[in-house]
Amino acid sequence: MTHEDATMTRIEAAVTLHREGDAEGARMRLGEIWQDIGPDGDAFHRCVLAHYMADVQPDPEDELAWDLRALEAAESLTDDRVQEHHASLAVRGFYPSLHLNLAESYRRTGNAPLAREHLSRAREHADALGDDAYGDGIRAALDRLELRLAGTGGTPPVGPATAGAQ
Repeated sequence: MTHEDATMTRIEAAVTLHREGDAEGARMRLGEIWQDIGPDGDAFHRCVLAHYMADVQPDPEDELAWDLRALEAAESLTDDRVQEHHASLAVRGFYPSLHLNLAESYRRTGNAPLAREHLSRAREHADALGDDAYGDGIRAALDRLELRLAGTGGTPPVGPATAGAQ
């Protein structure tokens, strides 16, 4: 981290709860942080929080709403702002994951055309991904989602499903 950011520290702690299996606790903490940030607060905080808040939603429609908030916040971000968090970041690198998550959310809610549109947008930005484990994971998730969309016509799955994305 380039400088101390108390809000990001709080978001990261909530994400850790989720990774440890406490989705409800993470959802509650992220909700509290969202109240502090507000819908017009810092775009970086809104983008990151919404991106992770989507992951802890039990309802696909709620997940979609949070994924849309994350993308909306990203659209007002600048590289200067994200580099305040970490010097290696660029906004363009956010888009493959954000569009992947939207594509998966649209697939899960039964909207195959919008799922395919966001899958295409994710692929358009895939050149921003590094040649590392994170980039490889996003590219693999894009491939899996493409196969699911081709095989199911984009219908929601029976039981839990993920795109393999954050």
